Amino acid sequence: MERSKSKNPLRNKLLRTKAGEKYLTDPRFRAEVSLYLGLFVNLLYIAVKLASGIVYRSVWFIALAVYYLILAVMRLMLARRLNVRDEVSQLRRYRLCGIMLLFMNQALAGIVVLMVRHDRGFEYPGYLIYAMATYSFYAVTVAVINIVRIRKHKSPVLSAAKAVDLVAALVSILSLTTAMLTRFGGEDDAGFNRTMTASVGGGVCTAVIAMAIYMICRANKKLKKLEINNSQT
Repeated sequence: MERSKSKNPLRNKLLRTKAGEKYLTDPRFRAEVSLYLGLFVNLLYIAVKLASGIVYRSVWFIALAVYYLILAVMRLMLARRLNVRDEVSQLRRYRLCGIMLLFMNQALAGIVVLMVRHDRGFEYPGYLIYAMATYSFYAVTVAVINIVRIRKHKSPVLSAAKAVDLVAALVSILSLTTAMLTRFGGEDDAGFNRTMTASVGGGVCTAVIAMAIYMICRANKKLKKLEINNSQT
């Protein structure tokens, strides 16, 4: 133990507190903290988007803020079911998230079509674009890592939460792409900008559709299996 203390003093300090010990030793509690932290960061992101939309009179930012607000509602909905042990209830909530993502994707596709048709996108003032770029790549990296890690918990609610995180990260990449094209592209690059926006937007929408369908099918398969098992007992 002394060796551990000398090599990792921060971990040792956390272990001295009840909450810190639980966070380090209980993977489920750690996942719960991560879920609420993601919700908090999501709310901050919504505030930035909404404020930018109002200040710069950008309908794109406001539309994106509304999209992220719905994702935040989904996270809150999942957080309230996190400690429910009933697998059927968790699977139903998992399936509901897939259905919501499927319908929300129609709105996202509409935004992409309008951006391509009107050759417009998101615009970040000053150095904010670099901050958003850092956040977007960080969010995607963390979302992918968490999806891999969360599989061992076998919790449909946690899996759904991480799927929502990944969707949010992908949409932030889309907004960043259009902002980069707007900031660094010239008038002669209009065709290239539209092609890039359509390609990235189409890729994001396709990924969200695939994720949503997978969630729905997986939930239905497991629910049917549980129903059969219960009928045989």
